[in-house]
Amino acid sequence: MNIELITIPKIEDYRGNIAVVEKGTFPFDIRRVYYLFDVPSSARRGGHAHKEQCEMLVALSGSFDVVLNDGTENRTVTLNKPDRGLLIRSNIWRELENFSAGSVCLVFSSGEFDEADYIRELDAFLAYVQR
Repeated sequence: MNIELITIPKIEDYRGNIAVVEKGTFPFDIRRVYYLFDVPSSARRGGHAHKEQCEMLVALSGSFDVVLNDGTENRTVTLNKPDRGLLIRSNIWRELENFSAGSVCLVFSSGEFDEADYIRELDAFLAYVQR
């Protein structure tokens, strides 16, 4: 599966740690940043794939599961450390679930919002990757 867990550089200090994201931290230029918060534990987010864009998901606070599907394999990754990011390259279906109380999901994207880049139906995604 075309995903990767990436360690985000951090500076450790007895007063608290600092994670640093700058040019070259990820294998793409960051074009958009957004975050999910106040997500009920029973809710599911995501439910789409990107044709071109890559994303890096980071659990800034709390934890959540990322359920992934590349058309042949399913995999679940739990994110719960603010210095670990999940790189999801293009053509991977993703759904986020099992949000803990107070969790925050930060997303770095390689592209600006473009509705044409989204595949929002699982059946359409499976047909797209199996063509």
